[in-house]
Amino acid sequence: MVKQATLQSNKVPTVEKAKFTLGNCNMQGEVITSAWRGQVKQAVEGAKVAVPSCICLNLEDLKCFEAVEQQYEHWGIIFHNSLAIQPSNPAFPAHSGLTVLMGAPKSGFLEATFLRPVNSVSTFVTSSQRLVLSAYDRDRQLLTQAVLPAANLANSDSAIPPNTLLSVTANNIYSVTFCAFDGQFTLDDFHFCF
Repeated sequence: MVKQATLQSNKVPTVEKAKFTLGNCNMQGEVITSAWRGQVKQAVEGAKVAVPSCICLNLEDLKCFEAVEQQYEHWGIIFHNSLAIQPSNPAFPAHSGLTVLMGAPKSGFLEATFLRPVNSVSTFVTSSQRLVLSAYDRDRQLLTQAVLPAANLANSDSAIPPNTLLSVTANNIYSVTFCAFDGQFTLDDFHFCF
């Protein structure tokens, strides 16, 4: 069994019955993918691609302090108010690798919009405050929420460990927001399923 697979070429893959793992979870039909560089848009538009049922974003190809918006558009997701960082503060450890996403330049907020609806979204979160993950439908009507009830910084007295998995599940999710009022947070291993 493969522990981790990363798509890093400029060739468009066709995935059929792929089996990868994310941590201790076994997911059928999942792709762990990186942000592609180069003329991928033309290749994707000109090729027939079998879309996997679940996608986990490997953030390691992102540059530190790179604004993250359309790097994963070819996988069906666009970020808003998102920055890739490699945390120097040990209170915000990465779950895997070195790179995480942070809400910036507006602190305490990050949004992800899906080009086609998804049914579940999950990510590992570390936050300095209570964090709310909200899922919305096409009309921006709230579908469901998940809450990290308190800060979970590493090396703190928090009862909640850093990199706690936060997830939402509902039919026809078109966007999700992460909100930590007056706080900072990081996301790692962003995962979504169609």
